[in-house]
Order: sequence, then C-alpha cells, then structure tokens
Amino acid sequence: MRIDELPGFVKGRVIEGTVIPAIPLALDRGRAFDPTHQRALIRYYVESGVGGVAVGVHTTQFEIRDPRHGLFKPVLSAVSRMIDEAAAASRAPIVKVGGICGKTAQAVAEAEFLAGEGYHAGLLSLAAMKGSSLEELLEHARRVADKIPLIGFYLQPAVGGILLPYEFWRAFAEIPNVLAIKIAPFNRYRTIDVVRAVCDAGREAEVALYTGNDDHIVVDLLTAFPAGGGAKTARIVGGLLGQWSVWTKRAVELHAALRDIARSGADVPASILTLAEALTDANAAIFDAANGFAGCIPGIHEILRRQGLLAGTWCLDPAETLSPGQAEEIDRVCAAYPDLSDDEFVRARLPEWLA
Repeated sequence: MRIDELPGFVKGRVIEGTVIPAIPLALDRGRAFDPTHQRALIRYYVESGVGGVAVGVHTTQFEIRDPRHGLFKPVLSAVSRMIDEAAAASRAPIVKVGGICGKTAQAVAEAEFLAGEGYHAGLLSLAAMKGSSLEELLEHARRVADKIPLIGFYLQPAVGGILLPYEFWRAFAEIPNVLAIKIAPFNRYRTIDVVRAVCDAGREAEVALYTGNDDHIVVDLLTAFPAGGGAKTARIVGGLLGQWSVWTKRAVELHAALRDIARSGADVPASILTLAEALTDANAAIFDAANGFAGCIPGIHEILRRQGLLAGTWCLDPAETLSPGQAEEIDRVCAAYPDLSDDEFVRARLPEWLA
C-alpha cells in the first residue's frame, strides 16, 4: 500500500498535525484480553477528539508478540474493528497506526498483516536491529515500506531503542513511502538531528514530524526548529504519545491551543511554559522516570484504572508493576495539577463506553 492509495483524509490529517494516543492493552485479572475495557478506551479516545490511534506499540506491550500469549494478531484485528465502529458512531474517521517490530522477515509480515487489517501506517521500531549497519537498517526500512506507509520511530534507549544518527534519518526521510517520523529519544540533541535530517532531505513538507518526547511535549509543539543553516525552519505538528493515552480530552484541547500559538507566530505566554513543566512533572510520575521507566506501562494503567477505563493495572509480565512509591507520586501530581485531568468528562460518559 502506498501513501497515494490511502483514504483521502489520512495524509492531510497527519501532515496538518493531530493527537495520536498510543493505546494500552486492556487485560482482565487473569491477564487475558479484555475486549469490554479495550472498546471503552477506544470510545474514550474517539469522543475526546483524537485524529488517530496507535496499536501494537510500546504502550500496548511488545510482549503481545510472544507466542506464549498469541495476542498480536487477535488484538490488532479486534482493535481495528473497534476503531472503525467508534469512528462510524461519532462520524469522525480515525487514522489507524499499527506497530511493527522484529527482524526483517517478521517486520515485513507484520506490515502485510496491518495493511490487510485496514491500518493506514506502520510505526517502525528498529530495536530488534541492534548491531546492524546503517545500510542494513535502511534496507530493512525500505523493504517494510514496500508493504505499508511508514512512520519512523526514534525510540529512547532506556526502553529498548537504539541510537540513530543524522545520517540514518537523512536517508530514511528520502524513502518515498514515509509518511511521518515519531521523535522519541527523550534527548534534545537527537531530536534536532531528526528535524535537520528531514529538512536537509527536502521532505519537510511531505514527512510530518511528531513528538514522542513525553517529557517535552509542549515546547516541542511550540518550537520552530532551525535547519539548513537557518535557511529553513520546521515544526513538530502532532504527538504520538503514551502520555496522551491518559487525560486525552485535555491533550486534544492542549494540542489545538499550542498549534494556534505556533501558527500565529505570537509570543508564547508564560503560563504555557509553566504548564509545560507541570505536564513534564506529571509525566515523570506516570512514566516512573525515577526508576528508569520501569513502571511506565503500569503507571499509565493506574490513571486509567482510577477513572474506570481499565479494570486493573495488570501487564502480561506479572513482574511489571508500579514501582515502590510510584502510586504516591501519582497521587501527588493528580492533586497538584487537577486541570491536566479529564475525570469529569470520563465520569459522565463511562457507563455508555462500557456498555
């Protein structure tokens, strides 16, 4: 599938910029797939006003690919249908992004599967290619791009990513079937590498830039990044984020406000910069930054559990739980920053979403 074969709304929405939460995996107490709460999450995201949903990515737990669980195809197939149903009910078409992992044979097979299940793009993780040369990485990406439009993914090393230099991103941006890049190294130097590479490749109008830097969301979306010796600037236009899988209604509102400021060229209000730090503080608690992100996924689950959108914080790996003191940190940020949450919105709609 090529970019020009996608439904008309997809490319325009991605290039314009939108909110794409990385959806968690809903499990029951026995760690089996919980379709009722998975559907509720999707309804929540769609009614919050997101432009897309990402499935089968880090937040969905990479372990779904483990043959012991056998969840990758059943979950991604079910979620694709759930998204279509929720989108039809809300009359709001949704960009569907599926995660792609593994060595080349696995990644190509996953891309083919996603295209067959109606996904519009694949988010390409290169974690399994650790130790490969730049040319091997690029050939891997080209082969996967033959099957589905790609969203590149600079995943932070702390959760399994590999360092990807400017030279990789310059060549990656030149692959014709690349739709966007999610920049998530949690590092300013490496973030700039990606922006500069896309500009130097002359693709800044065709390859959308999305933040995955959950620790730097607001400023990423406000910044005109200099590139090409200052001759060009480029902007990050949206986010594909684990942080936006919680408090999503507020994330949609925040994204719209930040894009308005960025387009206007107006000075950034000091209150927005204060908000940026509040969101980063909240993210540190939810993502468990104090413990090297060990409790990242359970932290996301905990917010959704408190709202009733998930039944519990269970992960496929029983050892993956909240870190000591993490629940108290989540208590702290919830009390300190009530305006970041959308509890009232969820409370009003939850019975309908769970029906």
